[in-house]
Amino acid sequence: MRIDLHAHSNASDGTDSPAELVAAAVAAGLDVVALTDHDTVAGHAEAAGAVRALPADSRLTVVPGAELSCAVDGISLHLLAYLFDPEEPEFARERDLVRTDRFRRGRAIVERCRELGAEISWEQVRRIAGAGSVGRPHIASALVEAGVVATVSDAFTADWLADGGRADVRKHETDPVTAVRLVRAAGGVPVFAHPGAVKRGRTVSDQVIADLAAAGLAGLEVDHTDHDEETRERLRGLAGELGLLVTGSSDYHGTRKTVRLGEHTTDPEVYGALLAQATGAKPIER
Repeated sequence: MRIDLHAHSNASDGTDSPAELVAAAVAAGLDVVALTDHDTVAGHAEAAGAVRALPADSRLTVVPGAELSCAVDGISLHLLAYLFDPEEPEFARERDLVRTDRFRRGRAIVERCRELGAEISWEQVRRIAGAGSVGRPHIASALVEAGVVATVSDAFTADWLADGGRADVRKHETDPVTAVRLVRAAGGVPVFAHPGAVKRGRTVSDQVIADLAAAGLAGLEVDHTDHDEETRERLRGLAGELGLLVTGSSDYHGTRKTVRLGEHTTDPEVYGALLAQATGAKPIER
């Protein structure tokens, strides 16, 4: 089985619609793909319909999930939540709070970019985001359109949009221990996304990861394009010490990033262990 547990649609900051993501996963030869848009489940229904409409000779399982925006001690981190009940009220309320604050933050970042000489506008960013929840990748795309940077990745530097960068603005982010507990209370399974991605900014200490494990964290996303081999080996060792599962994922965003669906994958036994912990929702199968 080929299992990719981290992918985005245009319900957040990917470029594929949920239906297009399903088709891309089939074309990539995946057996399982997780739809993990930022702080939203808006793409789940379309993805489910696309899976059920696949031809009889196609096989794909979609794992409904979300990628949660968290922060501790001023350091941003992301938590992947799989197979939770989207209607559970406390968790739904927190996701809504984070999404709402994305718009305030997005406007503020655009204004900072303009103050720094970038000729972009909020209307341009909203056009790029479409129906999706506005995020920094949409602003990065606007900077590319304006010729300020060459690629989306080039926008995520201290000069522009990186955590703590000249144009960065903080948004509401959930305490990660609270997030882990919310996911578990909604019947979901939490995994720490790209925990060693130093190119994105500061990363949390091993002690913070240990605290998350004590709160109910299920695993670490180890095999990720932002981790070099040394980082992966360190994280595997840490996961072993803490009794955490090890996953691998592409963190696919369509054409917004160069990573391919299925570029990194999760072991089928690990996937089975994640499923065994979930009580909030079930995978969508064709």
